[in-house]
Amino acid sequence: EVQLVESGGGLVQPGGSLSLSCAASGFTFSSYAMSWLRQAPGKGLEWVSIIDTGGGKTSYADSVKGRFTISRDNAKKTMYLRMNSLKPEDTAVYYCAKLSYYSSSAYYPPPGQGTQVTVSS
Repeated sequence: EVQLVESGGGLVQPGGSLSLSCAASGFTFSSYAMSWLRQAPGKGLEWVSIIDTGGGKTSYADSVKGRFTISRDNAKKTMYLRMNSLKPEDTAVYYCAKLSYYSSSAYYPPPGQGTQVTVSS
């Protein structure tokens, strides 16, 4: 069974930083490109960032480019998202997902509960 467990969310003030983690199990993590997605209240799922199997190729949504950094540690079967200069519009539940190939639209439905990020003063 594929399991992806997100953690690291919380309440942060505008301009602050957070680091999210995604722990994977139940599949060969190093063989899959991965993605961070988010869902804001009342909105659909939005892709945030993707990373290839080795971690050397990444891509970001325009809304987070220059502020967020995706990375992965295949030995630990874990993916990360470092979020800096957070804005209120970054408030959402953040999910990690497997990709069938390296494309922002090629994600399998996230199996986890996600982690809540709230940016507010």
